[in-house]
Amino acid sequence: MKTSAFAALRPGEKLVPYSVERREAGPRDVAIDVLFCGVCHSDIHQARDEWGGGLFPMIPGHEIVGRVARVGAEVTRFRVGDLVGVGCMVDSCRSCRPCEDHHEQFCEKGCAFTYNSTEMDRKTPTYGGYSSHVVVTERFVVKVPEKLDPAAAAPLLCAGITTYSPLRQWGVGKGMKVGVVGLGGLGHMAVKLAASMGAEVTMLSTSRSKEADAKRLNAADFALTSDPDTFSRLKGRFDLILDTISAEHDLNAYMGMVRPFGTLVMLGVPPNPAPLHAFSLIGGNKRLAGSLIGGIQETQEMMDYCAEHGIVSDVEVVPVASVNEAYERTVKGDVRYRFVLDMATLAR
Repeated sequence: MKTSAFAALRPGEKLVPYSVERREAGPRDVAIDVLFCGVCHSDIHQARDEWGGGLFPMIPGHEIVGRVARVGAEVTRFRVGDLVGVGCMVDSCRSCRPCEDHHEQFCEKGCAFTYNSTEMDRKTPTYGGYSSHVVVTERFVVKVPEKLDPAAAAPLLCAGITTYSPLRQWGVGKGMKVGVVGLGGLGHMAVKLAASMGAEVTMLSTSRSKEADAKRLNAADFALTSDPDTFSRLKGRFDLILDTISAEHDLNAYMGMVRPFGTLVMLGVPPNPAPLHAFSLIGGNKRLAGSLIGGIQETQEMMDYCAEHGIVSDVEVVPVASVNEAYERTVKGDVRYRFVLDMATLAR
């Protein structure tokens, strides 16, 4: 199937119109007309090959919302016209223990990521959602409730599940105190979700300009981390901290704000390893953990939860032809809080 797209032809180059052949829908496949695709910061890192190992030409995009155009003969969960989503994965081995436990992101054979990866044959390149169509096996497609704005729902497929999963894993609920470090694409979803679960949420930011937005997103408190007094004032306060920052910062200082037996969860990826003193953990039996997206079952749970509670991302929708400008503005932090590409503007 001929598919129009925007692609990075070589590392670091601007994305340009491109055409690629996708497979026709097989017996268990779902062919999707893409309506919207979110711009994740990881798209930028990979299109610029900042993490290395990039496969080019590269069509980024793993926050995909669209309408089912065709289904294979053995597909049972979807019908033509359904509103659906595709996140960070499009397949896995389906038979290892993590896959059987619905944690396909940790497939022992390595899952097939939505782009900059290969299908499970380890030969066929995968291409993402900056395109007119995608074809995905039924198991890796989720239902998007019609009550959600499809454009604003697109980032839920990455930013939403990335923050929902640790909140669920650490049992966030009423009366818990949760800190969120950084108010960006991930951070704003963390605030919304944690507050909806009944937690008392504090936004931890280097910028006073984020305070009004934090309160609008239902944060109960705001603390300026560029002020050293913040770390003494909030010492031992939080049951859980979600750290969304990808810049270098002092983990020891943030661990000081975690209560005994509490946890700091890393969601962002700073460029260099961070020093951590053992006493930051020993003094209070604290935990430093990490979390990576979620499996397909949990992603569907998250999507249904967001529909029930009226939660979507704060987005700025732009034509797909503006993707390079969106990249530059994202790097500068000039978006509140996620760009979404309108794929209907792509010549098909």
